[in-house]
Amino acid sequence: MSAHPRLSINQATIKYATLDEALEATVAGGVEAIGLWREPVQAVGLDEAARRLADSGLRLSTYCRGGFFTMPEGPARRASIDDNRRGIEETATLAGAGAPGSTSVFVLVAGGIPEGSTDLIGARARVADALAELAPEAQAAGVTLAIEPLHPMYASDRAVVSTLKQALDLAAPFDPSVVGVTVDTFHVWWDPEVLPQLARAGNEGRIATYQVCDWKAPLPADVLLGRHYPGDGVIDFASLTEAVEATGYTGDIEVEIFNKEIWDTSFGEAIARTAAGFDAAVVPHLAASVRAAR
Repeated sequence: MSAHPRLSINQATIKYATLDEALEATVAGGVEAIGLWREPVQAVGLDEAARRLADSGLRLSTYCRGGFFTMPEGPARRASIDDNRRGIEETATLAGAGAPGSTSVFVLVAGGIPEGSTDLIGARARVADALAELAPEAQAAGVTLAIEPLHPMYASDRAVVSTLKQALDLAAPFDPSVVGVTVDTFHVWWDPEVLPQLARAGNEGRIATYQVCDWKAPLPADVLLGRHYPGDGVIDFASLTEAVEATGYTGDIEVEIFNKEIWDTSFGEAIARTAAGFDAAVVPHLAASVRAAR
């Protein structure tokens, strides 16, 4: 069984898998790339994780996640910045261990409004400050910090960066190889400005990764878990994928799903259904020149 060569399984889609289980299931599903998460990597240690990734033959598409640095200056912010420094180092090590075509992309989720505060503007300003502090270290390591805008319903607790425009504005002071953006269909599909902002992202060379999953109402009580397989909801993958492809993006396309029912299925079934949804909803809209290969 072989999946589309540009499909990558983000490890969140099979959240309960250990690192070994995730690597094995991804390979067994005929998928060539994986987006890893920090917790399973740290559970075995960075060097061991890098060795296992190398042995798997998989490409690394992204490493998730850093960020969460919206708090005021103080011990908590220093701890967060230091943790992001470690994340940069981990990304570089894992990308170096992955198969040819691996990318050193460290996905950043900004963080929400600090507890006890209502200062949304200040929280966003502190994201810019954190990027300025981390960018030189990312550049030295050959890592791209990929700011991920999240749907506005997460602005209070997860990400004060809610639109692609906001993410691009934050990235603008930096070289595109150092600070780019994560385009995730679940978070941007609703935005009336998404298509021109995708064109802008392409012109600026800022698209570090493209992630796909679907949106279907009603959302669950925990809105974090409201993602679905591509094609099972209302997202227009045609317009979004064609807009991303028009920018010249030819990299891996991750499917990242947070959904308790999907997590409760076997890893093999989740990957097979992911691949089927990807083939039906995304592949027909890839540029002809890169439809069959990276």
